[in-house]
Amino acid sequence: MTELIPQPRSVVVGSGEVRLTAHSRLYAGDATEGVGNWLRTVLQQATGLPLHEGRELDDACDDGIGLQLDPALGPEEYRFASDSNGIFIEGGSPAGVFWGAQTLRQLLGPDAYRRAPLDRDRTWAVPHLTIQDSPRFPWRGLMLDVARHFMSKEGVLRYLDLMAAHKLNVFHFHLTDDQGWRVQIKRYPKLTEIGSWRARTKFGHRASPLWDDKPHGGYYTQDDIREIVAYAAERHITVIPEIDVPGHSQAAIAAYPELGNTDVIDTTSLSVWDTWGINPNVLAPTDNTLRFYEGVFEELLDLFPSEFIHVGGDECLKDQWKQSPAAQARIEELGLADEDELQSWFIGHFDKWLSARGRRLVGWDEILEGGLADGAVVSSWRGYEGGITAARAGHDVVMCPEQHVYLDWRQDAGEDEPVPIAHVRTLEDVYRFEPVPSQLTEAEARHVLGAQANVWTEVMEDHARVDYQTFPRLAAFAEVAWSALPAPAERDFADFERRMTAHYSRLDALGVAYRPPTGPLPWQRRPGVLGRPKDGPPPNA
Repeated sequence: MTELIPQPRSVVVGSGEVRLTAHSRLYAGDATEGVGNWLRTVLQQATGLPLHEGRELDDACDDGIGLQLDPALGPEEYRFASDSNGIFIEGGSPAGVFWGAQTLRQLLGPDAYRRAPLDRDRTWAVPHLTIQDSPRFPWRGLMLDVARHFMSKEGVLRYLDLMAAHKLNVFHFHLTDDQGWRVQIKRYPKLTEIGSWRARTKFGHRASPLWDDKPHGGYYTQDDIREIVAYAAERHITVIPEIDVPGHSQAAIAAYPELGNTDVIDTTSLSVWDTWGINPNVLAPTDNTLRFYEGVFEELLDLFPSEFIHVGGDECLKDQWKQSPAAQARIEELGLADEDELQSWFIGHFDKWLSARGRRLVGWDEILEGGLADGAVVSSWRGYEGGITAARAGHDVVMCPEQHVYLDWRQDAGEDEPVPIAHVRTLEDVYRFEPVPSQLTEAEARHVLGAQANVWTEVMEDHARVDYQTFPRLAAFAEVAWSALPAPAERDFADFERRMTAHYSRLDALGVAYRPPTGPLPWQRRPGVLGRPKDGPPPNA
């Protein structure tokens, strides 16, 4: 069972195997106790074996498991060895040991992902082999949009487990948008009292005539957030929240109308948006708005210990600012050239505010317009161009170009593909994604922190739809972000498909409603629900 995903750097297979038995012990050395607790829990559930605690490394001999640190290894690097002496996992940090433990779980077979043993008399064995492995990028992310369609806390925890199983380590938590505000802010209770639910929802693309007339909503309490962050940390995943400003903010304006451009429209008439697209109702560039969102971020910083805080910054239509006497007065007061520079000033304010508190601002590549805020990190989504520009200017970049890693895009051109959005992006297309543009010099390329797959949920009404769009393509993305692969055209996709044959069984055991290689199952289709398919290959931007 050596069909590993993501592909390790080096695997040397020996002869023989290590069998876990009722006598096997699990030893966790200093600083690896958390990994040991996690591994013991999941393996006890799946195997029914007790895996008693070992008190010293020798307890792992013959048929046990030993975990320990090796400071000579890189931070997320691990060394895996299974031989006549037992199974040993060494890592440069607890995270490295954890990724090695994930490899062990894969080696034990698909049933190691189940929550109860299917057969208590079965043999649990790992072949003798040695693995040397480490990730290519420190940022291996998944963005999950819970603003358009809310996902329960249990669903989020499940996705953290799925991320960990694929050695992904950054969870970008898209918490606010025009269609919903999903995090409790105690000083501003209307954000969830009003902003967390909408009266109805467009079913399909925004051109669809169909509506779901059932109210939709939900939010995470601050204790829910603490639980999610702690659960992620146990799996060596960093949670990065996104609070969208100054666009994508109608839910906040519906809750607190004074945040909008009150000199242009009657903001008291706005409700949480019930359809999709780019919304014209954006935040007013006033001191009141700045103070309000400083209050939001103050509470967020207590909930999210991550170095990075995402502020959106994308798709901010500036028509209201052009019409607003207050916005025009602000432009004149600050000596700015235009509305693009006004947005840059808005983002720059929060860049300085977060920097003063030891955090770093991340924004979508529109934050480049009007001048990039000092210290800001760019999420390059409209192709590679924004990331290239930012890296050449000395700014760190996360590559997530929509043409390659937007998982809401359709997976096939077939008529049975549910609610088809944009261009076709197959499993192979994702596998051939290259995060580092060839135009960058070696020094510039060091600013590419890594890559991220984005799951926008406008047309994903439940977790089964999210699963369908996300998998199996997330497995291909995980290998791109982790493994040192050759150039895209030289990648062995046939070998990846071979390994996926085994990986589908793991996804089955995890209960993932992925898209089968042969196409959607009958219950995965959405006949008659209008999408927005585009023909041909996507533009290479």
